Amino acid sequence: MASRLQIGLVYDLLGSAPGGPPDADAEYEPIETVEALEGAIRLAGHAPVRLGSPRELLAALGRSALPKLDAAWNIAEGFGTRNREAWAPVLLELAGIPALGSDALTLSLSLDKAWTLALVAAAGVPTAGHVSVDSAAALAGLALPGPFPLFVKPRWEGTAKGITPGSRVESAAALGREVARVVRDYGQPALIEPFLPGAEYTVTLIGNAPPRALPVLQRALEAETGIGLHALARHAPAGGFVHVLPGTLEPVLERELQALAARAFGALACRDFARADFRLDAAGRPRFLELNPLPTFARDGSFAVLAELLGRTLEDLLAEVLGLGLARLGIA
Repeated sequence: MASRLQIGLVYDLLGSAPGGPPDADAEYEPIETVEALEGAIRLAGHAPVRLGSPRELLAALGRSALPKLDAAWNIAEGFGTRNREAWAPVLLELAGIPALGSDALTLSLSLDKAWTLALVAAAGVPTAGHVSVDSAAALAGLALPGPFPLFVKPRWEGTAKGITPGSRVESAAALGREVARVVRDYGQPALIEPFLPGAEYTVTLIGNAPPRALPVLQRALEAETGIGLHALARHAPAGGFVHVLPGTLEPVLERELQALAARAFGALACRDFARADFRLDAAGRPRFLELNPLPTFARDGSFAVLAELLGRTLEDLLAEVLGLGLARLGIA
């Protein structure tokens, strides 16, 4: 029987963001997510150790008070900069603690959507084009990535931060307003992309060399704007949104999405787990949107949905993810 390992957990909890826009903590987790990871670690026969946030990890390192650990599982998002997701992996690397998931470089690179799009496109994954601007004034004379409608979002945020029903723009005036809002409220460039009219899909991958793609999930779209419903959760009216599911996930399309997701996973040197998002263009062809190597493990997230589809508990699926990561590390 494998020896019992001490697995540290690094995380940011909802409500702990130090100010910023209203959705500053959108990527942070409820305590139930931490408890699910603890359950998965125990199910795998190991012992979870709560380390808290990257700042708490840094403080423990400074006091030489870090407990003895065999590995760590980081889900912390940090705040403020495009390197924020790399804080915990860098500290763990400094402390000599093997970590599950992608390393600091991959996390920083993938958070920057413009760099991600350029890299995956160079690897043969189709994208829809984009431009990045630092101000509304920079739009003057700029070649846009396509005709209206266009889509505007922060260049280095995740979990739909900065996206509102107005992120889909139909005119130059609306484009200028949205770019100005993103730059002002999020302190970073705005990314402008064509607004693709087709269905939206997400592909979860686990493991390594090669990763294994789990069943593809279609995302519900808000009926009026066509924006993914998950991205507008904070903006729902009292009666909720009307949603649509416009796609039909045929086996050929599912295999293509899984193959493209695996190619993007490799292009960004991801490890152990990630989630890639796609949308279909007017001709029904998949176009890569973004890749998240730090996806949520919440009980209402894609891992939980997939576990239910596969007839498993969330803890059971996460225990498998843990095992794959430990195998890569050569620990178990």
